[in-house]
Amino acid sequence: MFKQRVVFVHGAGSFGAAAWPKQHGMALNYDALFLRRHGFDPVAEPLETDFAADAAIVLGALADDGRGAAGGHVVAHSQGAIAAMMAAVQRPDLVQSLTLVEPACLSLTAELPATAAHRALMQPLFDVRHHLSDEDFHREFVRRVFAAHTPTQAGLGAPEDQREARRLRLQAPAWDAPLQIVPGVPTLVLTGGWEPLYEEIAGYLRETGALHRTAAGGHRPHDSVEGDRMIRTFIADVGRQEHARAS
Repeated sequence: MFKQRVVFVHGAGSFGAAAWPKQHGMALNYDALFLRRHGFDPVAEPLETDFAADAAIVLGALADDGRGAAGGHVVAHSQGAIAAMMAAVQRPDLVQSLTLVEPACLSLTAELPATAAHRALMQPLFDVRHHLSDEDFHREFVRRVFAAHTPTQAGLGAPEDQREARRLRLQAPAWDAPLQIVPGVPTLVLTGGWEPLYEEIAGYLRETGALHRTAAGGHRPHDSVEGDRMIRTFIADVGRQEHARAS
C-alpha cells in the first residue's frame, strides 16, 4: 500500500530519529524519513553550516526514489525550519505541507523587536566564535540564550558532548539564512508559548497565511502529547484534502 512520505528535519541538538521521539510511531501510517542535516554525524567531525546543502538534503528526501511518486510533508524543528522553507521555495510542488516547530526563521523577522533584541545579544558572540574554544563558546551561548531556564552545567567531559559543542560553535546564525515566504503551501507553526522570539516569528508567519498553534513543552512542544497530536492531525487533514482534490 502506498504511504505518503513525511520528512523530519531536526534542529541544532539531537538529529535523526533521536530528535523526534514522539513521532516514531508515524512510521506505521507514513513513509517517515528522519534526516541528518549537513555536518551532523555521530562519528565524523562536525562541519560549518551550509544552508543550501541542508535544503538539498530535504529535496533529495522528497524525490521519487522508486516509491512511485515524488513529494511529501515536511516537519522541521528550530534551525531545521530554515532548510524546510528553502526547499519549499525552490520546489513548492514537492512539499504537500510544512510543519514548523519553534522555527528559527529570524531573517524573516529581523526588524521586529524580539528578533532584533536577540540578534543584538548574540551577534557579538557569533562574531568571535572562530576565536573561542568549543567549550567557551558553548558556555557563553547557553548563558545568553538559556540563562533563565537552564542551570549552570559542568565541563564537557564525554566525547559526544565535546562534538556537540563543536557543532554548535560551527553553526551560522539563523538571521544569515536566505529565507523567503513560501507561497501556497499549507503551513502549521507550533510553538511552546515560552519565548517571545518564537511567538514573534509565529505571528509573522500567521500573517502570511500559516496556522499557529501552541502546546506545552518549551522549545520542544512536539514532545508533548498535545503537540504531537497537533502535528499528526494537521498532516492527516492536508493529506485528506489532497486525496479529495485528486479523486
